[in-house]
Amino acid sequence: MQRNVFKIITLGFSLLMCFGYGCADKIRKRQIKRQFAHTPVTKDHFTGFALYDLDNKKMVYALNSDKYFNPASNTKLFTFYTCLKMLGDSVPALRYVTKGDSLIFWGTGDPSFLHSDLKGVNGFDFLKNSGKKLFFSPGNYTGQIFGPGWAWDDYNDYYQAEINELPVEDNVALIYADKNDSLQIKPAYLKKYLKCDTFYRPVTFRIKRDLLSNTFVYPFMALPKNFKQEVPWKVSEVLTAELLQDTLKQPVTIVHIPLPANAKTIYNANADSVYRRMLQPSDNFIAEQLLLICSSQKFSMLNTDSVINYSKAHFLNDLPDASQWVDGSGLSRYNLFTPRSIVALLGKILEEKKNDGLVHSLLPAGGLTGSIRKIYKTENGQPFVWAKTGSFSNNYNQSGYLVTKKGKRLAFAFMNNNFTRPVAEIRDEIVRIITFIHDEY
Repeated sequence: MQRNVFKIITLGFSLLMCFGYGCADKIRKRQIKRQFAHTPVTKDHFTGFALYDLDNKKMVYALNSDKYFNPASNTKLFTFYTCLKMLGDSVPALRYVTKGDSLIFWGTGDPSFLHSDLKGVNGFDFLKNSGKKLFFSPGNYTGQIFGPGWAWDDYNDYYQAEINELPVEDNVALIYADKNDSLQIKPAYLKKYLKCDTFYRPVTFRIKRDLLSNTFVYPFMALPKNFKQEVPWKVSEVLTAELLQDTLKQPVTIVHIPLPANAKTIYNANADSVYRRMLQPSDNFIAEQLLLICSSQKFSMLNTDSVINYSKAHFLNDLPDASQWVDGSGLSRYNLFTPRSIVALLGKILEEKKNDGLVHSLLPAGGLTGSIRKIYKTENGQPFVWAKTGSFSNNYNQSGYLVTKKGKRLAFAFMNNNFTRPVAEIRDEIVRIITFIHDEY
C-alpha cells in the first residue's frame, strides 16, 4: 500500500516537473504531428509546414520547413514588407518639374493612378489643374512588360496586366454588355480597337486581344446578357500619353528628359489602402507596381531587380534561408522560399508595424474577407486566422497569423507543391489542421 502511494506521488511529481519543463508543448507537438501523419491528402506531393510561437520566439512544429517551395502569391508578403521599409504613409504618384509655362512629369509606377478601386486622383488633379503645358517623359522603367518566368499565354487574362512606369486605370480594359445589349469597352478611347472577326470561333463568347497589338477581337455570335471580361492592354508610352490626353482633355506631349535630382513629388493613395487591395484579393498588378515605387525611392531608374536585391541585402538578410525572389506578385515559378523563412518574415512584419490589429486588417480574414472569406468559421463573427493564399496549377499555400482559443499568437506557413488532386481537397485539409491547432493549442 505504502509502495503504491509512493509510486503515485512520484509519478505526480514527475508529471509536474515534466510540464514545468515544457512537457505540455511536447504533447501538443505530437498532436500536431499526428494530424499530418494521419491524412492521405498531404502524402502524395511535397508539403512543408512551419508553426511559430510569436510570444515565446520559438518554433512549435516544423515539417520540411528548411526546404524550398514555390510560394505563388505568398511572394506578396515579401513585397509588402519591402514597402513597409521603403515607403511612407502615402504612395508617390508623379515626379515633376516646372519650367516657365511647362510642366514635365515622370511616372513612379503608382498603381493607384485612376485605379478602378483605389481611385488615386491627386496626381490626375494636379496635372489637370496645373494651368501649364504638359510633357510626359517616359523611359524611366528599365524592365520588361512581364516578370521573369511568367506564362506568355496568360497575356489575355486579367491577372497578368503589363508592367510600366505610369499605369492608367489598372492597365486593364473592361469589355462589357451595356443595358442595350451593345458591346462597350472602358476606357472608351480603346473602342476603335474593338473588332469583330467572323473566323474567331470560341466555344463561348470571349474577347481575345492580339498578342502584339491592342486589337481586341470578339466573335460573330450572340452577346450574352451581363457579359463582362477584363483584358490587359498592350502598354506603350504613346498609348499612355493618348489615354492621359483623352482623360485630361488637354494635350500631353512626349519628351525624353532624364529625371533631375530636384524633381518634386505628388502623392496619391494612402499606402495601407494600397497594401490591403494587394493582399486581400491578391492583386498581381498592384504588387508589381509597388516594387517600382520602392525602386523610385532609392534609385534613379525604376527596376524590379534592383529593389529586390536591395531588400534582400538590407531587410531580409537575417532570414533563416536565402530567398530566390524574382517578382512582386508571385506569378513566376522561379520564386523559391522556405516555410521557416516565411514565418520569420511574418514576425518581422509585426515588429515593423507594431500593431497586430492593423496587420490583420490588411490580410484576408478567415470567414470574412479576401481569398479566405469562404473558408474557416468565425467565432461570434470574429476571425481567428489571417493569411495570404498563394496558388496556381498544382500549388496551393497559406501563410499568416493564428490566434488560438487560449490566446496564443502564432505564425504559420503551410506549403503544398506539385499535387494533382483537386485544390479544394488541399485547401480543406489546411483548414482542418489550422482549426485543430486553434482549438487545441
